[in-house]
Amino acid sequence: MADETFENVDSGASLTVPVQAGQLRKGDYVCINDFPCKVADISTSKTGKHGHAKANITAIDVFTGKKYEEVSPTSHNLPQPIVKRLEYTLIDVAEDGHISVMDEAGNTRDDLCLPNDVEVAEGVKNAFETADEVVVVVMAAMGKECVMGHKVATNEAP
Repeated sequence: MADETFENVDSGASLTVPVQAGQLRKGDYVCINDFPCKVADISTSKTGKHGHAKANITAIDVFTGKKYEEVSPTSHNLPQPIVKRLEYTLIDVAEDGHISVMDEAGNTRDDLCLPNDVEVAEGVKNAFETADEVVVVVMAAMGKECVMGHKVATNEAP
C-alpha cells in the first residue's frame, strides 16, 4: 500500500455545482445545454393556479459569445460551472497561433492558443511586439481554457 503513486493531482471535484434557478442573478454563471454561460438577463413569472414559478434565463456562452435561453422552475437545481480566471506572463507567440506562457511559480505552458476572436488575438500579438511584459487573462471552465484578453504589466518600484 505504501508503493501507490497518484498521477492525477486534481482534487477530484466536479466541474459544476448545483444552484437553484430562483437564486440566480445577473452576472452569475450557469450551464445551459452543457455550455458554461454568464447570465445576461433573468426574470421570474408565476404560472397558473397550481403551477410553479418559472425562471426565464438568458445567458451568453463565456467562450463563444453565443446566446442561450432556458426556462426552469425556480425550485429546481441547475448546474453552475466553476469558473477560474488565471493570469499568465506571455513568453512567445508562434506563427500558428500557439502561445507560450508562464505562471507566477515559473512553470511554463505551451498548450494554449490565441482565441478565435480576431480583435482579442490581434491585441495580444500587437502588445507582445511592442511591450516589455504582457499578461494574458485565461478563463477556465468545465475543462476548457480560452484566452479572454491581455494587459500590459507595469513594473513600478515600491
